[in-house]
Amino acid sequence: MSLGLLQVLNMSARAMDVQQAGIEVTGNNLSNVNNPNYSSQVLNLSTSVTVPTNIGIEGTGVQAAGIQQIASQTLNTQIQAENSTSSYWQAQQQALQFAQAELGEQISSSSSASSDAAQGISSSLSTFFNDLQNLSTDPGSLAERQVVIGDASTLAGQFNQASQQLSSLTTQLNNQLQTDVANANEDLSQIASLNKQIVTAQTTTDSSANDLLDQREETIENLANLVNITATPQSNGSVNISIGGVQMVSGDNVSDTMSVYDAGGGQMLVQARTAGTSLTLTGGSIAGEIDARDGPVATLNNGVNALATQLINLVNNIYKGGHGLDGSTGATFFTGSDASDIAVDPDLANDPTLFQASGTAGDNGDNTIVLQMAQLANQSIAGLNDQTFSQSYDGTVATMGQSLSLANNEVSDQATVQQMLTQQRNSISGVSLVEEMGNLSAYQNAYEAAAHLMTAVDEMLQVLVSLQSSS
Repeated sequence: MSLGLLQVLNMSARAMDVQQAGIEVTGNNLSNVNNPNYSSQVLNLSTSVTVPTNIGIEGTGVQAAGIQQIASQTLNTQIQAENSTSSYWQAQQQALQFAQAELGEQISSSSSASSDAAQGISSSLSTFFNDLQNLSTDPGSLAERQVVIGDASTLAGQFNQASQQLSSLTTQLNNQLQTDVANANEDLSQIASLNKQIVTAQTTTDSSANDLLDQREETIENLANLVNITATPQSNGSVNISIGGVQMVSGDNVSDTMSVYDAGGGQMLVQARTAGTSLTLTGGSIAGEIDARDGPVATLNNGVNALATQLINLVNNIYKGGHGLDGSTGATFFTGSDASDIAVDPDLANDPTLFQASGTAGDNGDNTIVLQMAQLANQSIAGLNDQTFSQSYDGTVATMGQSLSLANNEVSDQATVQQMLTQQRNSISGVSLVEEMGNLSAYQNAYEAAAHLMTAVDEMLQVLVSLQSSS
């Protein structure tokens, strides 16, 4: 015998259920069309069990085999790696842009400051030496003395501000480091929790882990923004996470976390809390912040301090041997030791007659001392690698300019790479409106066909019942 009408009726009912499930999956895809963290899903279909009949093997219709997520683990892994690289350079770029703004200089990779940067150290340094040169032509002029003192105070203020703001930037980077480490630990905990939910869902026949998989991938990519990771998929559906060679997540267990520690002198670094080992980080914003702080920002800060220290010492060494209009001698022009505390001697700032411009007491026309001070502008300074003050500052800022230029280029290049990878992933995992609308129409037509089949079988059953009743 062939399949009976009741079996065909069941077949049509099951077909309607399957097409309805297809519409539900399609609807879910369409609802998430603008969700960047969603991977499209498809209803997998298979034929129902076949049965032998007197006319041969007959099928019993269709059944839903499961809902499958369309995703590429290879692309996901590549995007995770590129996220770490991009965030590393973005962190460097942001730190160096702040440093540029704080210096008041327009930095390029080939020069220290543009001619438009009238408020920067470069301009103030040039003005100070020009003022000394002008004073050397009329060393007794109170007006010229006051100009030198005023512009020297401006220069000292520029050094103070640069030192304070670079120190503030270092503090900001350390604070951001603390925040990013805390966020990374939250991501580790979230990944372990999602691992547990996914494993449970995948061992339950009536449950789907697709949305959980999307959530976990989003969390892993967020973690990759913070630090370079190694994500290793496991056979049970979980993913193990390692950072710097230390395993942090094993299945549903957070086996270690990250912590910030002081390596000495306020140098904040990152270690594995439980293992107690320092983590070698090569990517992510955390590594970018550390490398910017200990690299270009530290180099810039050291360069500015060295410049201020040499200026204080060399100017004072000459100035101490001079004489003021009142015959005073032996005082210092600058106080302080570096950029953080350089200042014009307060007594001199209040009384320009104390300016020790003359090499001979009582000879107010003697410009020996102030001329020697002015000539420092063109002298090679041993403490500045045999460079002049301007050359040293130009070199210091140009070095940072090169670092900023490199960061800008890397950020731009990484944006191109990430866009390419994202487009590739979207072509595989993204929701296509055209495709989904086509699926929706196909499921609708199939549902209507199954309904017609059910109606036809129902009518045939009614005829059969009627015939049996009349016999």
